[in-house]
Amino acid sequence: MSGRAVRRAVVGVTAAVAAVGLLGACGSGDSGSSGSSSASGSPTGSTTLTVFAAASLNHVFTDLGATFEKEHPGTKVTFSFAGSSDLAAQLNQGAPADVFASADQANMDKVVKTSRITAAPQTFATNTLTIVTPPGNPKHIAALADLSQPGLRLVVCAQQVPCGSAAKKVTTNAHVAISPVSEESAVTDVLAKVTSGEADAGLVYVTDAAGAGNKVTTVAFPESAGAVNVYPIAPVADSKHADLAQQFDALITGPEGRAALAKAGFVTP
Repeated sequence: MSGRAVRRAVVGVTAAVAAVGLLGACGSGDSGSSGSSSASGSPTGSTTLTVFAAASLNHVFTDLGATFEKEHPGTKVTFSFAGSSDLAAQLNQGAPADVFASADQANMDKVVKTSRITAAPQTFATNTLTIVTPPGNPKHIAALADLSQPGLRLVVCAQQVPCGSAAKKVTTNAHVAISPVSEESAVTDVLAKVTSGEADAGLVYVTDAAGAGNKVTTVAFPESAGAVNVYPIAPVADSKHADLAQQFDALITGPEGRAALAKAGFVTP
């Protein structure tokens, strides 16, 4: 072999060794970053905690989820916000989740009945309804009875949703006949139709009205006290992250959770 051929061979071997080393380094890094962990946690992996929560809890739970992630490094909290009746149905059909927070006891009871939840649910908040209109209240809504005026584009929640059940209760008790143009599956959808100008008025929770700020005008009515929705929370029985699920429940029902909920307008125990 000539001197030039020897040098080419040495260069080739050196490049091959370097390439193998580089591949080995990349493989090691991938393994560490994509690993999953159990409830006890892995220092190099991550755990996703899935929380099914009523739509009215969206903002405050999102903030508390960020707090939980900071207090539990390696844990990511993923929320599914929707009407409580939809979430209960999904859980009873086997949807994977770790925690369920309902906007009423009735939908929590549906999940307890099928044993997806076996722990005793804890009440962490209550909520009541209010009337919202577009800014300036162009239809001059001043009381619950005004929602029966002809031609009013009123939007409420469907009766199977907790906010719809509460709307039915307050209007029935007050003998106010309403003819909503739309019944929504989540309170956030009612609010969206008012803020977008698609509706003249809507019945939403006081917390949703407060969160909307100057996008709506709020009209309180005393009859709302006759339909107080109680919010329970519980870990899902077959959660793969039972310890974390219980710790998330503890955050919501503890001092930090209660303070955040109260700031958002909920009444806490």
